[in-house]
Amino acid sequence: MRRELLVLILFASSALSVSFSAYAERARFVAAKAVWPKDRATEKNLFVGFRAVIEPTGEAPVVLRLTASSLYRASVNGRFVGYGPARAPHGHFRVDEWDITPYVVPGPNVVAIEVAGYNVNSFYTLDAPSFLQAEAVSDGKVLAATGGEDAPFEARILDERIQKVQRYSFMRAFSEAYRPTPGDDAWKTNPAWKTDPAAAFPAVTCAEPTGTRRLLPRRVPYPRFAVRSPLRHVSHGTIRTGIKVGKLYKDRALTGIGPKLGGYREKELEVTPFLELQTIASTPTAQLNRRIGPRHKVRLRPRSYRILDFGTNLTGFVGATVTCRTKTRLFVTFDEVLTDGDVNFRRLGCVNIVSYELAPGRYKLESFEAYTLRYLKLIVLEGDCTVENVSLREYANPDVREAHFAASDARLNRLFEAGRETFRQNAVDVFMDCPSRERGGYLCDSFFTARVAYDLAGTTPVEQNFFEAYLLPETFAFLPDGMLPMCYPADHNDGLFIPNWALWFIVQLEEYLARSGDRETVDALRPRVLKLLDYFKPFRNADGLLEKLDGWVFVEWSEANKFTQDVNYPANMLYAAALDAAARLYDMPTLARDAETIRNVVREQSFDGTFFVDNAERTRGRLRPTRNRSEVCQYYAFYFDVATPDTHPELWRTLCEQFGPQRAQTGAFPDVHAANSFIGNMLRVEVLSRYGKCRRILDESVEYLMYMAERTGTLWENTGAYASCNHGFASHIVHTLYRDVLGLYRVDSVRKEITLRFADVGLDWCEGRVPTPDGPVSLRWTTEKNSLTYRLDMPAGYTVKVENLGTRTLMRQP
Repeated sequence: MRRELLVLILFASSALSVSFSAYAERARFVAAKAVWPKDRATEKNLFVGFRAVIEPTGEAPVVLRLTASSLYRASVNGRFVGYGPARAPHGHFRVDEWDITPYVVPGPNVVAIEVAGYNVNSFYTLDAPSFLQAEAVSDGKVLAATGGEDAPFEARILDERIQKVQRYSFMRAFSEAYRPTPGDDAWKTNPAWKTDPAAAFPAVTCAEPTGTRRLLPRRVPYPRFAVRSPLRHVSHGTIRTGIKVGKLYKDRALTGIGPKLGGYREKELEVTPFLELQTIASTPTAQLNRRIGPRHKVRLRPRSYRILDFGTNLTGFVGATVTCRTKTRLFVTFDEVLTDGDVNFRRLGCVNIVSYELAPGRYKLESFEAYTLRYLKLIVLEGDCTVENVSLREYANPDVREAHFAASDARLNRLFEAGRETFRQNAVDVFMDCPSRERGGYLCDSFFTARVAYDLAGTTPVEQNFFEAYLLPETFAFLPDGMLPMCYPADHNDGLFIPNWALWFIVQLEEYLARSGDRETVDALRPRVLKLLDYFKPFRNADGLLEKLDGWVFVEWSEANKFTQDVNYPANMLYAAALDAAARLYDMPTLARDAETIRNVVREQSFDGTFFVDNAERTRGRLRPTRNRSEVCQYYAFYFDVATPDTHPELWRTLCEQFGPQRAQTGAFPDVHAANSFIGNMLRVEVLSRYGKCRRILDESVEYLMYMAERTGTLWENTGAYASCNHGFASHIVHTLYRDVLGLYRVDSVRKEITLRFADVGLDWCEGRVPTPDGPVSLRWTTEKNSLTYRLDMPAGYTVKVENLGTRTLMRQP
């Protein structure tokens, strides 16, 4: 039984619900209708501009209300306003409301909205017919509306963005390539701009696309879109072209286009920068590593490059002002790390390139899609240009700044900031695995990130949206009946799913109830949860264990993923925990009895006297445990209550004393395959926390994560920089520092109860603050030889419990 949740869950189940009526809420438009260029709503990668001229009168605020498929960018008089929409499940769309009053000037104003209609399956944007539904409203009066007769938005095809390009990645839609000409953006800034029948962008007739469109409120906070500038000029040099490559690297996003993966086939592509840039080589002429200011200007001559450093990994829209003297081909490439001193645009298997073919003139450029990078490389293959005002407009969760943590060990402060940075880039509208390659709302990842959201924001709207997305669809296409998508909102045309990730859904749902008190959403999800459990019943063998699971049985990124058939014991440990969670959520004690039976069988079969083995294989009708043993399997056993320090004392002692980050140097137990960051090292910290090993958690967290924070300012998917270096689950260090170092063990705003747990962690002082709906909770303590003196400030009506795991006497300041 997960003791740290039991009391909290039992109370939340009977308490008055703090419900947002998630599945009943609907958003409304006054007059706007969904529109798109006629007969083109399912066309791939169509970029459309919508424009209306408004002239508000009076002092009333002006609101721009809109939603779209796939993505939009809004501006007023050429000034950036917003981007969206927040994601919703199939058939549903979230409505944004931007206060554009600060952008409005006396007289006529241009409201411009650019919309990318992708119409391909992905893990980020859904494959749904393209449309825009928008209106500008002031004091109840509609100033402009799509589909309106009196004040409509005009539409134009923006073919400056090249349509037939490669996908950005297997998981995301299209990359970006442009052929703009000077003055292309006049339609966004000039109220007097008129349509010329001979112009490159004639107005097009719009119609209302077919398809279901149910409107939902945004609910999650609006990003602030802070503009960041590079901090350092890393290097510059020359480019050699025409390098012969034995075999060009072609990702499945290029080679796999077909019935299961939407896009344009290679032979259809109009430009191929991903392939072209594999045939160039960079030769540095200067390694500067020099600080620069926000107005830094660089001259790029033919076949030259510059590398700039933003100082930390960031996510957002890459921009610059470019002045071309001659026709210029400019490539903006980027990555999270430097590889041998250079930017490797294909390290992640993504098209980390935005390409421009520019006629002579001046341009203000900004990518339409959000990208993740620390380092940016400007490459000119042809032409001559000046690049200035290089920037990144952030796309991140804004609700992170009220929270605070500091300690006498500066390393912990750096880890906290890396965790906060990682979280805010991975929680704009749903909890994502990473903000780069996928931007997918993955289960399991979300279990850990959701805890951080509660710590940093004190509320649960992102998590509510996350569960609402799983609640609203009638079915999930391409998946077996009852199974949940491994990430959502997303399209899974290939039918791939992770069955054990669906079990994490139930475990997280239990914690969500404790955080939010939202009994209504939890009860609404009951049929979905029970149907999921029904899905697993045919896979139960005579011992009651899951055997020969379909799909991708995923344990973690390590050798453990090779030991998943026929019976995977970590998956069954998680299965028992999910049954227990469902039993508590829905008062079904038979599920709890079933869970305990499974744990007993796993203990009997999996433990070989020294370690738990990962799997058993069926040979000639008999199930035989293997000798495959992984580090992560041991953590699954302790985290999901198959083992405890009392039931398996020798194993517990071995894990505490001989495993952890130091094992890479000691080489202890080489036949037990090492864990990775996702999720073995995370589960290790969770197990150590459960049994009060707080000083060990502090030391190991520094060893596990400090090199990541130093290199990118964010925390990674793996122990090495060979995949995402900005992964949402890793922000959990924020929760760990609050809980296990500061001692703010639990802040329960539903029950209005705070639990403090102090331990000897080797610090002179520590302090922190977390927000709640009732006001902040602040804790600070200092140590002397034999005492720990603390001060706790909390909202009125809250109670506090105190546990002392250390050797010092506790003294509370009034």
